[in-house]
Amino acid sequence: MRILLAEDEAGLATWLTRALEQSDFRVDWVADGRMVRRAVRDTRYDALILDLGLPGLGGHEVLADLRAADQRMPILILTARDSLMERVSSLTEGADDFLAKPFELAELEARLLALIRRSRGSEHPRFACGPLSYDAGAKQFMLAHEALTLTPREHAVLRTLIQHSGQPLSKQEILERVFSDEQDVSPDAIEVLVYRLRKRLEASPVRITTLRGLGYVLESTP
Repeated sequence: MRILLAEDEAGLATWLTRALEQSDFRVDWVADGRMVRRAVRDTRYDALILDLGLPGLGGHEVLADLRAADQRMPILILTARDSLMERVSSLTEGADDFLAKPFELAELEARLLALIRRSRGSEHPRFACGPLSYDAGAKQFMLAHEALTLTPREHAVLRTLIQHSGQPLSKQEILERVFSDEQDVSPDAIEVLVYRLRKRLEASPVRITTLRGLGYVLESTP
């Protein structure tokens, strides 16, 4: 899952980015409210963590700007302004959740996962596609109730696909979501990994289908 973090405290942002990446999130960080719209325009994010006290353009203005542009990704407000009025105004303006500083990392991760699941129309604690499921907490794939053994890169690609099951992802989108910090991975490597995953899934009804001009989509046949 790819997250945009809008936070002007460099120390907090660096720590939070590293912590979330250890839990399989990919995090892009901006420190100025004016950079949020540009980031959202250029990249498809699963959620936004938004601080209210941003320079350039405040969090409330960023929130209003995104919702006015019909940007529907989940937005979690993360701020030191912990008051009932602040919570009510943020939620009224279009925020999906509100978490006050200081906070526990486990709670932030749980709230993010819940927001992303709800945005996809599912409250199920696991991501699933037919008999294939992924437990984000255990970081484990199950296929027809049996653990699926994958290499780290296969795991990363399949995790991205199941988190967007039914939605096509281009090779470049997969590359950016999975290997953004690795310089030695090319789009051709994604083709190889998808081929390997197809071999692992070939005895099941789960398929990775190529949609010409759109990319790969994970789906389950009847």
